[in-house]
Amino acid sequence: MGSIEDWPEPVVCVKSLSESANLLIPDQYIKPPQERPSLCPTDTNIPVIDLAGLISSREETMTQMLEACREWGFLQLVNHGVKTELVDQAREIWREFFHQPMEVKKKYANSPKTYEGFGSRLGVEKGAILDWNDYYYLNYRPFFQTKWPDHPPSLRDVMEEYSKEILRLGKILLKVLSINLGLKEDCLQNAFGGEDVGTCLRANFYPKCPQPELTLGLSSHSDPGGMAFLIPDKQVSGLQILKDDRWIVVKLEPNAIIVNIGDQLQVLSNAIYKSVEHRVVVNPEIERASLAYFYNPRNDMIIQPILKLVTSKRPALYPPMTFEEYRRFIRTRGPQGKLQVNSLKSPR
Repeated sequence: MGSIEDWPEPVVCVKSLSESANLLIPDQYIKPPQERPSLCPTDTNIPVIDLAGLISSREETMTQMLEACREWGFLQLVNHGVKTELVDQAREIWREFFHQPMEVKKKYANSPKTYEGFGSRLGVEKGAILDWNDYYYLNYRPFFQTKWPDHPPSLRDVMEEYSKEILRLGKILLKVLSINLGLKEDCLQNAFGGEDVGTCLRANFYPKCPQPELTLGLSSHSDPGGMAFLIPDKQVSGLQILKDDRWIVVKLEPNAIIVNIGDQLQVLSNAIYKSVEHRVVVNPEIERASLAYFYNPRNDMIIQPILKLVTSKRPALYPPMTFEEYRRFIRTRGPQGKLQVNSLKSPR
């Protein structure tokens, strides 16, 4: 395995591969047969939660949230209060970045040490099978030497405005999730670090792919952090989640923000809430852009099951660990399903 400081092989921009005349994808992107895209036709979809219901029908909405977090780990949030124009702008301004010339994007090339900047691979395993995507990753809070792109010029202002909205939503959801666990309403927020939470974002670009049946835009994984807020592409869905051993295509609700539970909330809730494996498929005709904003515990916070949720019948399932220790796993090995959180679970 390579050093955390360096990529093991030269990094290739997937958009450049997509724009070449090749009708075959390179071998390094071809997934093993058992990992290739498969569809299970179903009318099932992840729950849609109307956030306005917290005012008009609070008890019903709280119950819906509890079920979504326990049974699905995913939901689509509507009437969330974020202006549609801002949601669209936040996604499309990153699409504009990905369409800039390669010499511009290369100025922001990242390393596996922090992942900050422009990249096209995860993990430092030499010879790993790669995903068909380019991305831009930013550590947003607390503020480090964040590698903001200079172009588009308004990108940082747009993301500052969008970030304020997600911080607002994150507080609301953690309050609901705490109450649904029978905890004080500020319990989970405090476990994340109070007002001093950690946030980061990943802008995703999935170019057209000549052989989408052989690869994935993003391999199966659960998110290592707290919660993720996803703005999907409006043109076509590419997100799939694993439910009852079947891959379900997420059907997009107009103007919704998709929210999913991360591993840290699974640990804090002692597995009452579930982080769920998900992946992204690619398309031969349509490029896709999406924006994931992660609302996480602060790096130095020790994460372990909340004491009130630990009983003789349900002992603590996970050992204490800082979030920084936990997230190193994906930086070295890349997406690995739910291997990390499951490997921590104590035998019962």
